[in-house]
Amino acid sequence: MSDITNVVKAKYGQAAQRVISGEKVGCCDTGCCTGSGLVPGAVDPITVNLYDARQTAGLPAEAVAASLGCGNPTALATLNPGEVVLDLGSGGGIDVLLSARRVGPTGKAYGLDMTDEMLALARENQRKAGATNVEFLKGEIEQIPLPDNSVDVIISNCVINLSADKDRVLAEAFRVLKPGGRFAVSDVVVRGEMPEAIRRSVEMWVGCLAGALDESDYLQKLRRAGFDRISIEPTRVYRVEDARAFLKSEGIDADAIAPHVDGKFFSGFIRATKP
Repeated sequence: MSDITNVVKAKYGQAAQRVISGEKVGCCDTGCCTGSGLVPGAVDPITVNLYDARQTAGLPAEAVAASLGCGNPTALATLNPGEVVLDLGSGGGIDVLLSARRVGPTGKAYGLDMTDEMLALARENQRKAGATNVEFLKGEIEQIPLPDNSVDVIISNCVINLSADKDRVLAEAFRVLKPGGRFAVSDVVVRGEMPEAIRRSVEMWVGCLAGALDESDYLQKLRRAGFDRISIEPTRVYRVEDARAFLKSEGIDADAIAPHVDGKFFSGFIRATKP
């Protein structure tokens, strides 16, 4: 297991424990964005207001509290009754449970996660929600434990950027999708170049920005994996102002780096199809 995988596994295991203890967590693993850590009273612009009350009605509070995503793929993806959906990095299970509603009793929603604590939380949320067309699998998104051509739709919410081997993830996604299957994920994307030192500073701001691909690299990797009909739609653009308090706490001049960073990180909805 790579160092990056170990770090991510530890971070999300801790997040699950915090949810179980009654805390609301956000992407920022230091707590700087959520008001519970370095910068009290700050708001996490990555995870806030991604789901409306109609979607979350009837879901366990722990499923909502454990949402660590950067988007809402279930609101943007086309999901039809009877389809099989797979969520890569399913965490506390919110997107799996929402997908299960959409595909109905004749469909199936799988969640894949490598973190025991998150899997335990997700399975408890499944029990509370009474979802019978749901199954949570243990594994890594670089090695999906499902057969070839077995899934209609793959979703994911701010997880692929955390992988150290994104080519492998996309190849695995292509493998398990049926011909005509859809890749419909939310992820953090970088648009344009920026100095490496500045990029590292911004990635420190919030854990889910780390490892974000450049937009052109993302498109290229999807094509290389075999996908077509590829598009990236920005859904939430991050500004230096969002990170000002944290950057100041790290001794970084937000005004100085703004021209290099402002608007270059965004949450995007990435669509592609397996021919």
